[in-house]
Amino acid sequence: MLQSVRYRTPSWSVAVVSCLVLVFSMVTTLSARAATTAPTGATTAITVDGSGTGRTFDGIGAISGGGGNSRLLIDYPEPQRGRILDYLFKPGYGAALQMLKVEIGGDTNSTDGSEPSIEHTRGTVHCDSGYEWWLMEQAKKRNPHIELYGLAWGAPGWIGNTDNSPGGGDFWSQDMIDYLVDWLGCARQHGLDIDYLGGWNERGYDIGWYEKLHAALAARHLPVRIVAADSGLDVADDIAKDQQFADSVDVVGVHYPCEGGDGGTADTCYSSDTAQATGKPLWASENGSLDENTGAGALIRSITRGYLDGRYTAYLNWPLLAAIYPNLPYDTVGLAVANQPWSGAYELGTSLWTTAQVTQVTRPGWKFVDQASGYLGGDRTDGSYVTLKPADNSAYSTIVETSTASSAQSADFTVGGGLPTGTVHIWATDLASNGRGFLHTGDVTPQNGHFSVTLQPGHVYSLTTTTGQGRGTAVSPPQGHLALPYRDSFEGRAQGREARYLSDMQGSFETAPCAGGRPGRCVRQMAAQQPIEWQDDSDAFALLGDPDWRDYTVSSDVYLDRPGTVELIGRAGEQQRPQSHQAGYFLRVADTGAWSVVRSDTGGRLTTLADGTTRALGTQRWHTLGLSFSGTTITASVDGRRVGAVDDSAYPAGQVGLGVVGYRTDEFDNLSITPLRHPAASPATVAADLPATVRRGASATLTTTFALPASGGAVTGLTLTPGTPANWRVTPTTPVTFTRVAPGHSVTASWTVTAPTATDTPVTNTFLPLATYDRDGVRHWTYGSASTQVPIPAPTGSPFVSDLSFVSAANGWGPVERDTSNGEQAAGDGQPMALRGTPFAKGLGVHADSDVAFYLGGNCSRFTATVGIDDEVAPYGSVSFSLVGDGRTVATTPVLTGGSAGLPLDVDVTGVQELHLVVGDGGDGNAHDHADWGGARVVCGE
Repeated sequence: MLQSVRYRTPSWSVAVVSCLVLVFSMVTTLSARAATTAPTGATTAITVDGSGTGRTFDGIGAISGGGGNSRLLIDYPEPQRGRILDYLFKPGYGAALQMLKVEIGGDTNSTDGSEPSIEHTRGTVHCDSGYEWWLMEQAKKRNPHIELYGLAWGAPGWIGNTDNSPGGGDFWSQDMIDYLVDWLGCARQHGLDIDYLGGWNERGYDIGWYEKLHAALAARHLPVRIVAADSGLDVADDIAKDQQFADSVDVVGVHYPCEGGDGGTADTCYSSDTAQATGKPLWASENGSLDENTGAGALIRSITRGYLDGRYTAYLNWPLLAAIYPNLPYDTVGLAVANQPWSGAYELGTSLWTTAQVTQVTRPGWKFVDQASGYLGGDRTDGSYVTLKPADNSAYSTIVETSTASSAQSADFTVGGGLPTGTVHIWATDLASNGRGFLHTGDVTPQNGHFSVTLQPGHVYSLTTTTGQGRGTAVSPPQGHLALPYRDSFEGRAQGREARYLSDMQGSFETAPCAGGRPGRCVRQMAAQQPIEWQDDSDAFALLGDPDWRDYTVSSDVYLDRPGTVELIGRAGEQQRPQSHQAGYFLRVADTGAWSVVRSDTGGRLTTLADGTTRALGTQRWHTLGLSFSGTTITASVDGRRVGAVDDSAYPAGQVGLGVVGYRTDEFDNLSITPLRHPAASPATVAADLPATVRRGASATLTTTFALPASGGAVTGLTLTPGTPANWRVTPTTPVTFTRVAPGHSVTASWTVTAPTATDTPVTNTFLPLATYDRDGVRHWTYGSASTQVPIPAPTGSPFVSDLSFVSAANGWGPVERDTSNGEQAAGDGQPMALRGTPFAKGLGVHADSDVAFYLGGNCSRFTATVGIDDEVAPYGSVSFSLVGDGRTVATTPVLTGGSAGLPLDVDVTGVQELHLVVGDGGDGNAHDHADWGGARVVCGE
């Protein structure tokens, strides 16, 4: 849970020594020991000369988008909301951001949520949709010089959709250019001038489209500069070859151009000679994806080493902050965390103060001084430094990072060439301070242009002749739970806005005039067709509330605009990417009256726990849905009538939500979450017994016992079913239906079950016996569980491992793929495997960290494969491969990167019972780590 902001006394200092005198002007919290620590490492001589040259610095910024990461900030109460904004944007107070990049909403999930479009349907533009306008206005209010940058992750489904077919939109179309022009017009309505505009985030580029976009902006005299292509460096090659394309692009924007890519270490960075020769600014137009505290070291390395290694002149951190619910992915990633708008609690990250180390001592338009920038002691492990100055030489600042250093070291400065030789102000951040940073640690006056500093490891220092720096003093209130009951009639929001605390995951849920003759405002799902998506599709849904809510009743009025199904969500917990991988319970009710209670999990699996049919709801009429939680008992109701109850223990707590199966403009009103006042009766139980092992083709007995507690009413109309896994044969050996079971009694049923013989039969097989019955006037569903192992026979001959059964399989991104690359998160979405151009028709496509186990039964002697990073992510990625036999590592590779050739393996596995194929992340995070076991096979006896 979010903690209120706490500070600890730092254990670091900077010793500033002039050539003639020792000058200390330290803050009182410095420890005496740190102040007297002598350097043990190398001394670096740094000459800062006003005649030095370098590229133009374009600024440091952050990204509100990709997606929904700023959603909860607008719902914060004052004064906390204003204080968070001050920490992000106000000069001399906190991060003091110089650029703000925002998502151009497209009604589709772009990581942690969906941002609303200004034009859900063709021709209807609503310039007040969403919260990015408000955020940009607040940023400009605090810093009128901040530059604004718009980029789309997705788009409404009507764009480029010539036949209005589901999923038929085309981003690279004239519709999209017109849409962006309309968005720029909305910005003008909000008094905002957009400085930069991109194409489609991380989805490549269309040269002709960029040229048309440039022409459209020029024809309208819009002074907006174009960034291409918010993806990889390959766009620079086309810019160099195509003059018309070059004339249409102002900035080369690259994502994650440092070691490890997305979420990586950034120990080294890269660009290309071609990119640097385009004559255009090179930007790390998205970087970061790191925790607000632990990611601070990689953040400063991406800035300093990004310039030293790749000549990147702007850095934009993803995201701005984590103003999202804590059950979502990336919930602590950004410069700050603000996930409790009801309490006003927030947390400032070390990354925020690390950003201030650059932004508070520089200005966009300054020049890097290449001769005063480099690696400490000539060794990147000791750290790096960059120096910047304005064109008139009226100031200078040197930013030094020792994030990878292991001992104290010195830097000797010589200043000249017309630069000021007066007082140098020193600010510092301990990268391990957990939110404590940017402290003024001392001033020094150079003597004859010379001064020295002692640099402690794991720090960032800013040495500057500028003034006006500062560290905000506002502190967070304590965290707290969102109290129940909670109700919202949606009357408090202007039309076209998201309801308080309601966070879109897919589609767009906005306030609108109620339909069906109901007065006032309701919430309407606005995306009428599948959007042009950035990640996988799902039903349109939105979440709200405290993830710690436990026993409650959630209800909402619903209005089906046309035939289809609406959803009421309860106990919504962890979400993994994509958004369809949402844990929770869903009450689904169709216009026909068909209803179901569905359990969803973080693997994207949907399990129907109970279903039935009630009176038809029809369309264009209002109805009320309810979902109650009491311990393990979940009760569904329609129009005040209980239609079913199910006992399930998967999720004890969670949020609520509203949803639509597919995309329709259905409406919701009078959302209510009330604490449960009267607990449900003690639930019945189903116990199951099954042998621990059943061999392929063999039979066993499954016994199920239904027991009813002594309290509560009797059970009538009981039916027991075995809940067999796929491909098992089952035959009852006792009666399975019972007319009545009295309180405090039990009944038993048995079946003969026969295991499958297919090679893809899983090792672990779980039976879910089900009891359906009537109790206390409502139909109930109660489940049991029993598992058995179906052993895999030892392989014979020389099979490819992709043709063998998995004992188990764990993977860092989506499922393990047989005979294709890993692909994305869906099963079967891989591409043909290839390592540096060499194809493999057979093998396994995985993503670090991965562990795939096979049963060999001591019958095999050799394992062979060619391993490496798949071409679909090269040159990114870095992994190591290992073979583990019966708990002992029998082979391991060095770290292989996206540039490494495929490495042949030939390993003795004689006597191994169970072999694990393991892929690790190479020590720098698992971004881009798609790895192949190309042609993997075993040689076995007959």
